[in-house]
Amino acid sequence: MRFFLYCVLLLLLPAGAQAAWHEASTSHFLIYSEEDPATLRAFAEKLERYDSAMRVMHRVPDTPLGRANRVTIFVVPGIAAVQKLLPGSSNTVAGFYVAHAQGPIAVTPRRTGEGGRTDLQAETVLLHEYAHHFMLQNFAEAFPAWLTEGFAEFNATARFEKDGAVGFGAPPLYRAETMFSWDALPVEDLLTRDPRTLSDVQTDSLYGRGWLLTHYLKMQKSRAGQLGAYVAALNGGKTSVEAGRGAFGDLKQLNRELTAYIRQRRLPYTRVEPVAIKVGPIAVRPLNSAEAAIMNVKMVSKVGVTPARAKALVPDARLAAQPYPNDPFVQAALAEAEFDAGNLNEAETAADRALAVSPKHVDALIYKGRTRMARAIAAKKTDAATWSDVRRWLVAANRADPDDPEPLMLFYESFAEQGAAPTKGAVAGLVRAHDLAPQDDGLRLTVGRVYLTQRKADQARAALAPIAYAPHGGKQSQLAAAVIAKIGEGGAEVALKEWERLAEEAKKQATGARSDRAGR
Repeated sequence: MRFFLYCVLLLLLPAGAQAAWHEASTSHFLIYSEEDPATLRAFAEKLERYDSAMRVMHRVPDTPLGRANRVTIFVVPGIAAVQKLLPGSSNTVAGFYVAHAQGPIAVTPRRTGEGGRTDLQAETVLLHEYAHHFMLQNFAEAFPAWLTEGFAEFNATARFEKDGAVGFGAPPLYRAETMFSWDALPVEDLLTRDPRTLSDVQTDSLYGRGWLLTHYLKMQKSRAGQLGAYVAALNGGKTSVEAGRGAFGDLKQLNRELTAYIRQRRLPYTRVEPVAIKVGPIAVRPLNSAEAAIMNVKMVSKVGVTPARAKALVPDARLAAQPYPNDPFVQAALAEAEFDAGNLNEAETAADRALAVSPKHVDALIYKGRTRMARAIAAKKTDAATWSDVRRWLVAANRADPDDPEPLMLFYESFAEQGAAPTKGAVAGLVRAHDLAPQDDGLRLTVGRVYLTQRKADQARAALAPIAYAPHGGKQSQLAAAVIAKIGEGGAEVALKEWERLAEEAKKQATGARSDRAGR
């Protein structure tokens, strides 16, 4: 499994008695923890209250999610366990979030210690990261860096009140210094600066002042509708500063208003009343002995592994799975571990064992298809029969769970691996996968390129813009921004040529880097 993205994520859970592994299944989350059932249920309910309150606050309907599209959270004993799951991480990483088409994952410690009133609390960071996920899942528009982080900070300070209400608008006291110090990043810079060019102090300002500007535009009645107008203009092709001046007016005046706003004794605060918050069923169950035995292996695989780590994991996976040859959950997890290590025969054998018991087991079907595809690639097969066999397993996985984006993504990728043009159905499946997993930047890039080949410039811009504006997008952001600029200059055809030029340039640089390493 490829490791696409991780973001630093903290979470504070009440300490409880050590217990066996449990699963909490809710409308939006799958949570695995050794916490006691009552504590786990309370934690799951709190996250569902947060999701529901955000939907009320931002007028977002609740669309039912399949199991593959819920956020899976692994709760581990402490920070050391978190860092063990993410080798190479710094000792400041106390948890992380992984966003990809195989399902969004969060890993978090059961306890991290207490912080002061102005410290960044663990729970706040979890809510911040889930707000990013919520934005990507529920809004089709692209948002600039200041608003992406401002939205996340605005929601992250949610207060869970004793009567069941959830309140929004509390200030992030851990950002106090940058909210009051306006010399670092005034409004016009906030709208226009590339996050990659910011100093550490200015980056902190992006969060603090992003929160403040978001708060002001959402909560100040005199500015009603302006934030929506700004986002619409930006997505319509205006630059951030053009959109800002059109929607907000004089930016220096806005800057002065914000300075006065933050100095008020009390800022506006909105409660989402308990009656408006809907929490669906929460099912908490103990994992059986087979599931519990393989859970530590499953966590590592789902987070993502390097080739070396995949090989090191296989002995543990085999040892855990050996007593349970007829358990589909265990054998599918073993198939994934074997596949990641490049053991295709062993991966397929494990998948077959799972399918013998549960013929519609989605993960087992996926790894059956993955092993067949890997063999075809290794043998450089291009014939229709070989690839028809590969695809029948992916089709079966899709039929078993039509809302799982992974089989749809793999089905599309199979045509490129064969060296064949994708069918209309494959392209439609790719777009559907993107709709189901918009948080996956790699999938988003692929969809954007498909739209360019179809000369659908507007759709390509819409797909690529969230990557171009991403605060931490790196080279992918640079590619998306360059391509979008070419769309504005000459349309889809010119943009596609620019994409191909940049891809070829990156390929040459990668080849040169490998040659340089070999020469050493």
